[in-house]
Amino acid sequence: MQPILIVHGGAGDIPQSRIKGKLDGVRVAVRAGYDVLKNGGNALDAVEAAVVAMEKDENFNAGYGSVLNLRGEVEMEASIMRGEDLNVGAVTLVKDFAHPISIAHKVLTDSPHSLLGGEGAKLFALDKGFPTVPPESLISENAKQALKDFLKHGEFGRTEIGIMDEGGVGTVGAVAVDANGHVAVATSTGGMSGKAVGRIGDTPQIGSGTYADDKIGGVSTTGHGESILKYCLAHSIIKLMEDNVDADTATKEAVKGMTSRLNNTAGAITLSKNGDVGVYFSSKRMSWAYVKNNTLFYGIEHDQVFEEPYSS
Repeated sequence: MQPILIVHGGAGDIPQSRIKGKLDGVRVAVRAGYDVLKNGGNALDAVEAAVVAMEKDENFNAGYGSVLNLRGEVEMEASIMRGEDLNVGAVTLVKDFAHPISIAHKVLTDSPHSLLGGEGAKLFALDKGFPTVPPESLISENAKQALKDFLKHGEFGRTEIGIMDEGGVGTVGAVAVDANGHVAVATSTGGMSGKAVGRIGDTPQIGSGTYADDKIGGVSTTGHGESILKYCLAHSIIKLMEDNVDADTATKEAVKGMTSRLNNTAGAITLSKNGDVGVYFSSKRMSWAYVKNNTLFYGIEHDQVFEEPYSS
């Protein structure tokens, strides 16, 4: 089949000043991932490549630019899933590495376990040859400001980007279907600004932040992590699709259902096994982009779709 890849750059109350950086970033990321598919690569490598591109970009809350916990530290998490055999890899409480999604991918391929955290994730990454980076090298000025705002206002943020809009960043994710019809999903985040030390959100929890099944499709979510994990949002979308609801309707129904039940916002990107696309968010904005039939589609506002020719 014709390969397809979609990415998101996070849902939330994204301020006007951050829109251009997010739209530019998702277009770079979707090209990075789609180039892998275009050159005959598999879905798993494609979603990793797309997410790595966003982990390098401070416009996103993943890798460099991750938001900070109450101690002013970065604690990142990521997950990746292969729909062919439902195999998964995930990491949490990662501090010393630039690309948590790459470590998660290695957990999937090289570990008998599915989720590693903290010191265990670090030991595994070192054993697999991942270089450490100084933790402070992952901290952006935007993340510092978001924590200051949180501490000043003393109330917990409704979304991952913290309060008062200054953070303007969000979880990232990618979903792909390759030429062989295999589905893969990857999601990565720095979590929630001002979070408790050791807090774990939805992103590394399979069925909440990430889900892929070759028989149905794939989903990556973003938004209020505690609500997403309580609702098992990614798997909720997959279950609707299993009941023959189309990707777009399933995404919309599940996100609206979560928001209605838990009064917090979220967003999700979805692909069916046939390459049908679903994009929906109950937050103010969510950046997204996908490539299909050599056209790049993207947007950040509700009911907004831009398009341009795809070029690698």
